[in-house]
Amino acid sequence: MSFVEDARAGIITDEMKQVARQEGVTEEFIRRGVAGGHIVIPVSPYRKVKICGIGEGLRTKVNASIGTSSDIVDIDMEVEKARQAERAGADTLMELSTGGDMVEIRKRVIASTSLSVGCVPLYQAFIEAAIKDGAVVHMKEDDLFRITAEQAKLGTNFMAIHTGINWETMKRLKNQGRHGGLVSRGGAFMTAWMLHNEKENPLYSEFDYLLEIMKEHEVTLSMGNGMRAGAVHDATDRAGIQELLINAELADKAQAEGVQVIVEGPGHIPIDEIATNVQLMKRVTNNKPFYMLGPLVTDIAPGYDDRVAAIGAAISSSLGADFICYVTPAEHLALPTPEEVYEGVISSRIAAHVGDMIKLKKTRDLDLEMGHARRDLDWARQFAVAMNPDRAQAIRNERMPADTDACTMCGDYCALKIVNRHFSF
Repeated sequence: MSFVEDARAGIITDEMKQVARQEGVTEEFIRRGVAGGHIVIPVSPYRKVKICGIGEGLRTKVNASIGTSSDIVDIDMEVEKARQAERAGADTLMELSTGGDMVEIRKRVIASTSLSVGCVPLYQAFIEAAIKDGAVVHMKEDDLFRITAEQAKLGTNFMAIHTGINWETMKRLKNQGRHGGLVSRGGAFMTAWMLHNEKENPLYSEFDYLLEIMKEHEVTLSMGNGMRAGAVHDATDRAGIQELLINAELADKAQAEGVQVIVEGPGHIPIDEIATNVQLMKRVTNNKPFYMLGPLVTDIAPGYDDRVAAIGAAISSSLGADFICYVTPAEHLALPTPEEVYEGVISSRIAAHVGDMIKLKKTRDLDLEMGHARRDLDWARQFAVAMNPDRAQAIRNERMPADTDACTMCGDYCALKIVNRHFSF
């Protein structure tokens, strides 16, 4: 039986027990969530991973995406990015290489991390076709499904599959147009293939076969967002909504067949449309785990897009998004460095926590502890509670005050120290 079928049969697996302990909920809550399609726990029969629950009633999780490009192929750097993502506290990792020996890169990245690893199989299928036959439009349908199975056998835990791009979706895109164009690589590859070959997307037309592969290898299906907005002026447009509706229907079918499923959301959304997007995603997908890509809330801050995305991610999380894909400071500019990967994860973790303070009230306990530690000028406890203790400690050590009870912001005139002499809280 599949993981979902175990849950439906009333079986509480070791993974479900572990998630229940991590999240402070009952094992039965987790079992029911998995059975009903509201919670996923990415697993693989081919490797042991750090167990992570994603979905309703759980902390918002953060994914870090890494991978080579056609310009920069450095496997050691990608392995270091994986390590930095895990060190920064990412919950999952996506390996999205498009340059070099993609199989070898994925093997090494998977071997270097204990996190669940995701991928996008069609990248490899289309790029291999371009290398072998001269263009991505010559991709063979059988190769797409073969590569999907091969990547599953490497120990991939979840896959972004672009099932929602079909002739109806493309009609909406053509009729309305786009201010920011089509920014999804997977969406661009598949759209070009369909137009050239005058054929339906095989991931849509052969969805039953895809589900057989997913179920056989216990891969969590992430319904790809190939029509996501790449500019805030394209948010919540017809092509994006059409793709969502198709993905929602297919997600129901996947869940019914015993496959764990996540639905991906759009990438660039102005703040006043985030609530609409989260509510719409949750409503039409029957409350399946929602994977928000960012979102970026303005398009004019390159170099700081990790902060831009953190604003959108915090709001999305507070409204019910379950899973956040990080953004690095290099977004829209260059392939990120390991240091930028680390910074991107931290920014998204802060955003996820801010959202969880609203969505899951119990997550405010750490903030309460920090408030008490600051009031008491208990520096050791402040560092222990901090999301990034090393950074906080380093900044203080660089500018240590003469009076070590205070800090160099206030020095002799520390408000807390003055009041604490005369008042006990």
